[in-house]
Amino acid sequence: MFRMNSVISFKMSPYKMNNYFKCSHVCLYSCHAVQESLLSSASGFSNYRGILNWCVVMLVLSNARLFLENIIKYGILVDPIQVVSLFLKDPYSWPAACLIIVSNVFILAALYTERRLAVGTISETTGLILHIFNLSCILVIPAATALTVTSMTSVGGVISLGIYTVLFLKLYSYKDANRWCREIRQAKANGYMYYFVFAPTLCYQLNFPRSSRIRKRFLMRRLLEMLFLMQLLVGLIQQWMVPTIQNSMKPFQEMDFSRMVERLLKLAVPNHLIWLIFFYWFFHSSLNFMAELLQFGDREFYRDWWNSETVTYFWANWNIPVHKWCLRHFYKPMLRKGTNKFLAQSAVFLVSAFFHEYLVSIPLRMFRLWAFMGMMAQVPLALFVSRFLNGNYGNAAVWISLIIGQPVAVLMYVHDYYVLHYGSSA
Repeated sequence: MFRMNSVISFKMSPYKMNNYFKCSHVCLYSCHAVQESLLSSASGFSNYRGILNWCVVMLVLSNARLFLENIIKYGILVDPIQVVSLFLKDPYSWPAACLIIVSNVFILAALYTERRLAVGTISETTGLILHIFNLSCILVIPAATALTVTSMTSVGGVISLGIYTVLFLKLYSYKDANRWCREIRQAKANGYMYYFVFAPTLCYQLNFPRSSRIRKRFLMRRLLEMLFLMQLLVGLIQQWMVPTIQNSMKPFQEMDFSRMVERLLKLAVPNHLIWLIFFYWFFHSSLNFMAELLQFGDREFYRDWWNSETVTYFWANWNIPVHKWCLRHFYKPMLRKGTNKFLAQSAVFLVSAFFHEYLVSIPLRMFRLWAFMGMMAQVPLALFVSRFLNGNYGNAAVWISLIIGQPVAVLMYVHDYYVLHYGSSA
């Protein structure tokens, strides 16, 4: 203390020393100031990393308990041979693969039509008719094949129809973008076509942004992620989802409401975990792998949808390629024609609902419209959340709709499929 006071007296003037000792004397008794509790929103405190880590630890421990309970109850259900049967009924019949190969016909038809339009050998009206016919065939032919060819499995149907849906959106964009270029006298349909078909985008343009080189380490990381997460998804579905769904059939048949809710909540956990893993596998690992391989520069495949405070923000940010297509080729053209924003947004949801039902009902060979109604229910839900819920409450509502809404649709389809195919034998 003597040494510290000596230093102070050496460096401070008598006036400053007097003030220093006064402040020191006051500080001995004053230990309070005007401030908010850290958990209050008015405090401005935002570092909740420790709480987030706690949530992650609790989530891992709770799911580990559920997984251990599942192993004890059912044993090991993961069967790689059974996975093959999901794609093939007959080892000598590959209808889904044949459909994918045939898709080249529609790609070349679109390219041929645009080349004829570019040189002026066919009129714009004729080109439009050819494009409409080609696009209609893209939706009708695989659907008819999935409904009539008995050797096509449901999983094979989903994959082939998914590829044809992506092709439909790409060729629609290809048609529109080339027409816009012709309107400003800048049109050239070139061999660039197959690059666009494989590129991780749905919106065509004459020149895409390109990266300078292929990063081999980045490419290998994405490839390993794809392989590992695919195995993890299949294992979780076989080990966790399937038994839970099978045990849910009896409460739904007996219309036991309390048991139905219990089954729904039990299914919500593995369903949501599988959905999150699928999101990372597809939108981060797979699309980045394709982009890196093709040196495709635009890697914005998703935005921060997990922070969504409204339903519309979620749908606009979790799948950026589809959002850009809807904005460019559907939403903005409707606005330019005088349609108000609400009707244009509802029309976008209507188109999305159609494709969701298209990708579910046709491979299952039954039409129940659960996916369609689930998507259209997003319109009133979006209005409710945006009007009555803000901030964290809105974000919680979005998460609840994702966690609960998806297993409801899954159970509805599985129940109807079970009743349709096995109800009489049961």
